[in-house]
Amino acid sequence: MVNPELVTGTMSFPHAPPTEINPNRPRVPSSTARNLFFHLADLISLYAILQPSSNYAIVTVLKSLHFHSLSPTLSTMPLITSSPSSSCSITSQTTSFRLCFSPSIISALKNSGGSGPSSVRVSKRNNAAVHGGSMSFASTKAHSRSIVDVVFEPFEEVKKELLLVPTYPHDSLARQKYTDQCEKAINDQINVEYTVSYVYHAMYAYFSRDNVALNGIAKFFKDSSDEERQHAEKLMEYQNKRGGKVKLKSMLLPLSEFDNEEKGDALHAMELALALEKLNNEKLLNLHTLAEENKDAHMADFIESEFLTEQVESIKKISEYVAQLRRVGKGHGVWHFDKVLLDAGVA
Repeated sequence: MVNPELVTGTMSFPHAPPTEINPNRPRVPSSTARNLFFHLADLISLYAILQPSSNYAIVTVLKSLHFHSLSPTLSTMPLITSSPSSSCSITSQTTSFRLCFSPSIISALKNSGGSGPSSVRVSKRNNAAVHGGSMSFASTKAHSRSIVDVVFEPFEEVKKELLLVPTYPHDSLARQKYTDQCEKAINDQINVEYTVSYVYHAMYAYFSRDNVALNGIAKFFKDSSDEERQHAEKLMEYQNKRGGKVKLKSMLLPLSEFDNEEKGDALHAMELALALEKLNNEKLLNLHTLAEENKDAHMADFIESEFLTEQVESIKKISEYVAQLRRVGKGHGVWHFDKVLLDAGVA
């Protein structure tokens, strides 16, 4: 944002004849004077940058100037004279130009009008003035920062962004730096999360049967199914937030039987769940890598903060369940393991 606490003075010089401004100064051709003016402006701006604590009141002369010659005889252009030990002044026969000053060391004085000169005088510099036919002055709060500190010109820089705003009704207005590759990958991960949720829901249905009756394990898989569905919905929300389009895909039917003669149903299902969590984590890591390759910092942060930590914790928890079920075997120990899960309400 441009600093609102700078002072801008606009001076007009429509009437002052050459003899009133500087009778000893020779006439200078218009093009030569303009070049000289810009060179002097560069020197003053450079000095202000290198020595910001100096008493120079003129911080910079804006180069977006408009020169309007009143007649062919009024051909001289603005000239600046400046030195550390003497006065600093601007003389002109042009219609108008603009200067920016540091308001903490400037007071604006308008002399009596008519054809006589007006001036902006510098309080901390002796004999430093800008002369002209008329003067208008606008200011805000005093501030010592100079115009050279401005690093952002919003109305100028936003022009190129306006060209990128979509005009077609089916194009997203929110989309910015979101590649088609990232959009497709998010849709793929939505499908992964829904598929894992579907598998866990099938496990929940199996362990809640009356002839299996392991309700603690059933509750664990139901909660896990809900969690994976919430992950899919979170990815769908993110897709819409970034201006992508959610495209749901078909899913394979999950297994409905999880009994295993060698391991038993509880251990077999829990090992399958562990493998699914690791596979899902691998896909999330690939998604994070894709975001970094596409220089999509927001997407990378989203995957990292919302999914990766939680995925590692799930892998750790299910790994412990697998270890415990391997220890207790297929008999009475499975019933006791299930009762512990049910009593603890572990999700």
